[in-house]
Amino acid sequence: MPEFRVEKGDSGQRLDAFLAQKIPRLSRSRIQALIKTGHARMDGAAQKPGAKVKRDRVVSIEEPEPTNSTIEAEDIPLDVIYEDDEIVVINKPPGLVVHPAAGNAAHTLVNALLNHCRSLSGIGGERRPGIVHRLDKETSGCIVVAKNDAAHQSLARQFAARTVTKIYLALVSGHLKTKLGTMDAAIGRHPVHRKQMTVLARGRAAKTDYRVVQEIDPASLVECRLHTGRTHQIRVHLKHLGHPVLGDKLYAPKLARGFPRQMLHAWQLGFAHPATKLPVKFTAPLPDDFVKAGAAVLPHD
Repeated sequence: MPEFRVEKGDSGQRLDAFLAQKIPRLSRSRIQALIKTGHARMDGAAQKPGAKVKRDRVVSIEEPEPTNSTIEAEDIPLDVIYEDDEIVVINKPPGLVVHPAAGNAAHTLVNALLNHCRSLSGIGGERRPGIVHRLDKETSGCIVVAKNDAAHQSLARQFAARTVTKIYLALVSGHLKTKLGTMDAAIGRHPVHRKQMTVLARGRAAKTDYRVVQEIDPASLVECRLHTGRTHQIRVHLKHLGHPVLGDKLYAPKLARGFPRQMLHAWQLGFAHPATKLPVKFTAPLPDDFVKAGAAVLPHD
């Protein structure tokens, strides 16, 4: 168990900041989680992440062994874009839930990954082994999964630092007045419709760059680049612009008819490889339902 004595120059720092400085391989969020679960202490006493360290106090931290998942492996076909000893990048099909949760105890991406991989990072928790980020059930496209804890920590730090490139394609209603722009509008829980998120002054910062790729009555194909990763961010921002995603039963039910699901696809994902540190980029081909929907509303010459 690593221990650190607080020196004069460190006195007054937050506990999580102090440990992040001492153990740079761990992300700030990982350290905060360890503190909250009692695995980081000051003079043997549990603390909060924001507790101030004091001179000559001893701060200790331990990393528990990853919890083995009790989720059953399932032989569900996976469209693997890339795989090595550190990561696996999947082109997630629409309709596949990422990890088990209430109402979806099985038949998830995690069940499929446990069958595909000999081991996955346990740092994400028993029900989310290897999962660093997620996609909505109806959203298709690129998702990266960590196969060991070092890879998980590296990817988690990159997502937290917002250095990951995340580009989506969306079929939306109508034509955008501004063909290239940025939505920089905070998002929070809708005060009335609790299943929805909405643009909210008191919400969390959210930023989306968008570019119209193609348009023809009555729709547009829009490319969206995420700078943040808020729940339903693209769907909320596009609706706020007045051009909701076609097929979105939650945010535009009147425009959902005739579409099998929300027409949103995680097209490209880029990050620094956890082992080599070199930049890598992956592209997920459009699924058949998106291509068919696009052909119907955006016919080519």
